[in-house]
Amino acid sequence: MTSANHLLETPSRIEPARLEEAPEAIADIVAEIAAKSAILGTKLHPQTAANLASLVRLMNTYYSNLIEGHDTRPRDIERALAGDFDENEGRRNLQIEAAAHVRVQVEVDRLASIGELPEPASRTFIQKLHREFYNDAPKEMLRIKSDSVEFMITPGEWRCQKAHDVSVGRHIPPSSERVADFMAYFENRFAFGRMGQAARILSMATAHHRFNYIHPFPDGNGRVSRLMSHAMAAKAEIGAHGLWSISRGLARGLESRTDYKRMMDYADNPRQGDLDGRGNLSLRALTEYTAWFLKVCLDQIKFMAELFDLDNLSGRLRRLVERSETLKPEAAFLLEEALIRGEFERGTAPRITGLPERTARRVLGDVVNAGLLASDTPKGPVSLRFPTDALELLFPRLYPET
Repeated sequence: MTSANHLLETPSRIEPARLEEAPEAIADIVAEIAAKSAILGTKLHPQTAANLASLVRLMNTYYSNLIEGHDTRPRDIERALAGDFDENEGRRNLQIEAAAHVRVQVEVDRLASIGELPEPASRTFIQKLHREFYNDAPKEMLRIKSDSVEFMITPGEWRCQKAHDVSVGRHIPPSSERVADFMAYFENRFAFGRMGQAARILSMATAHHRFNYIHPFPDGNGRVSRLMSHAMAAKAEIGAHGLWSISRGLARGLESRTDYKRMMDYADNPRQGDLDGRGNLSLRALTEYTAWFLKVCLDQIKFMAELFDLDNLSGRLRRLVERSETLKPEAAFLLEEALIRGEFERGTAPRITGLPERTARRVLGDVVNAGLLASDTPKGPVSLRFPTDALELLFPRLYPET
């Protein structure tokens, strides 16, 4: 290996990995992200917030798949989670990967909720994300084919063979034999344990790019990077208990749906002269990319705050009942009770609706049949649910218009 090639293969090739000093404009965005995420969903009952977080996981999966060019409908993801898979192999495989994404994010959110989320940039955690994502994948989904090579992915294992060497657009990631060293360096540079909240939020942005720059796995890097970013948001205490999603923002961009690819490519740029930092890559490009990434985060936090505002959501639930052909007006009282109190016992339906017991039970049954209320047990207390056929009215612009 020549000295020039050796330089390109040293892990410091990803420097600058972090913004050690953020410009004032970026520092302001970081502060606003911390402030607005801290109040997102605070007026909601914890049970309602938890059910909304389940909806956000489904949405996160949809947009993460969309970034990969896989348009899996929310209804099909919901079916997959219930074990109902399409007979068509292609659609079934998309459902399998969508269900896997949701399953992995559920575990990330669970660990965050009990304070046991590990270092998001650690090699062990990142390899676990990859391994769990591909855990139930059929063999055909693990097969990588190109014009010159064909091989099987081993879930959780880095690129480690010559056949795994790749190019991503105009970018050539480190060779497979060097991936392990690059990821050890990555783990050290992005260890949250040594950072305050502001540094963690900044690193969430830069780590997302530098991870994809290394491209450590033969496949699945994009999905793993977005799950890692989700975990970093939780670890930086801006995740708002799962009530917002980075994937929606990355898929939509700020100006166009091509923003993500364009900004990721821009941050690949090498250093442009003596005034562009002292690392191998451009500090200017990383700074602009970081500002864009954090603006995307802030935009999503603001969007979800408006969408999940208690008064706004209450009004949309009432309109849903008004437009329904099967729900009686008193159903709105049941939905509002669940929204405010999180859940209620079935036997309290007459008091809530002001209807005779038999009529109240029938109204409650209609709401349950509509999928808007449900419980964990047949006779247990009911709480709000958000079926896919009600999403367009309850949560406008959550998904692309169809």
